[in-house]
Amino acid sequence: MLRQHSGGLSRRNMLRATAFAGAAAMGLSPRGARAANYPARPVKIIVPFAPAGPTDIMARFVAANLGNAIGGSVIVDNRAGAGGNIGIGVTAHSEPDGYTLLITSSAYVVNPGLYAKIPYDPYKDFTPIAELGTSPNVFLVDPKLGINSIEELVARAKAEPNLLNYASPGIGTTPHLSAELLKINAGINLTHVPFPGAGPAIQAILSGTVQVCSASLPPAHPHIQSGALKALALTGANRWFDLPNVPTMIEVGYKDFIADTFQGFLAPAKTPPEIVQLLATKAVAILKDPKLAEKLRDSGFEVIANGPEGMQKRINDEVPKWRDIVKKAGIKPV
Repeated sequence: MLRQHSGGLSRRNMLRATAFAGAAAMGLSPRGARAANYPARPVKIIVPFAPAGPTDIMARFVAANLGNAIGGSVIVDNRAGAGGNIGIGVTAHSEPDGYTLLITSSAYVVNPGLYAKIPYDPYKDFTPIAELGTSPNVFLVDPKLGINSIEELVARAKAEPNLLNYASPGIGTTPHLSAELLKINAGINLTHVPFPGAGPAIQAILSGTVQVCSASLPPAHPHIQSGALKALALTGANRWFDLPNVPTMIEVGYKDFIADTFQGFLAPAKTPPEIVQLLATKAVAILKDPKLAEKLRDSGFEVIANGPEGMQKRINDEVPKWRDIVKKAGIKPV
C-alpha cells in the first residue's frame, strides 16, 4: 500500500498551484487572477443602520445598478446598532476579498470622537472606494403641534421646558449633533430619543411618539412633500431645489450652521486594488448617469460621485472636524 509522502502536495494544494501557475503564465498575480474572475459569487454591501434611512436608500440604489455593471448579484445587509459601530466593525474584520463591502454615513467619521472605543480604525481598517453623495439634515415637527418655524420651536421650548421630545437616527449621527447644536445655540432643552436609524426615527414622529425629529433629508422628503411632516429648516448651505419655502439655519439667524450627512463606499483594508478600482469606476459611472443622478436628487441627495481619493479626503477632513464638534456640544465619549 503506497502512502503519500509527507512532503507531497494535497489535491487542494495541487489545484491551487495549477491555478497560480496558469495565472502567472497570463501575466497575472494570484490576486490579479481573483480580480479577473470577480465576482464569482454574490457581493454583500453592509449598511450599519436600519432600513429606510438615507444610507439604506443610497445602498439599495447603488446595489440595484452595480449588479448589472459588474455582472453579478449585489445584496444589501442591514446591521444596525451602536450608532453604526456594529455594521462598520463587522465589515472591518471581514475577509478583504471584495465580497463584503460597506456603505456608511457620516457616523464613520463621527464615531471616533463620540465613543471611547470603537471596533475599527477609520484610517487603517478600510480602503475607500467612492464618495457617493450627501444630504442636508432637516428639523421636522408634527403639523398638529402648531409650530411653523425654528423661532416658534424655540419659543415653545422656552415657554414649556422639558415638554418636547425629539427623535434622531442615533447617538452621534449628524442629525443628533445638529439638534444638540440647536439646543446650545438657542438655549433650550429638547429631550433626545435615539433610534437605530432614520427610518424608525421618522416613524416615531409620524406615529406621534415624539413631537420633533432631526433627520437627513432623503427619508423625510416624501413626508414633507405629502404634508405629513412640517419642515422647519435645513442645515445645508442653500435651500433645496423642490422645497423653496424651507429656509436654511443660516437664513434664520444661526451663523455657520451647516451640517450634512454623507454616504461613503468602502472595502476592508487589503482588498485587491484591481477590485477596488473596478467598484470605484462602476459606482462613479452609475452616479454620473444623468437619469440616475436625477432620481437621487429627487430623493434628497446631492450626488458627489468622487472616487477613492475624494472619499479619503473626506475621512481625513471630517474625523477631526466632528471630534471638535462633539467636544463643543459637551458630549462626553461613551
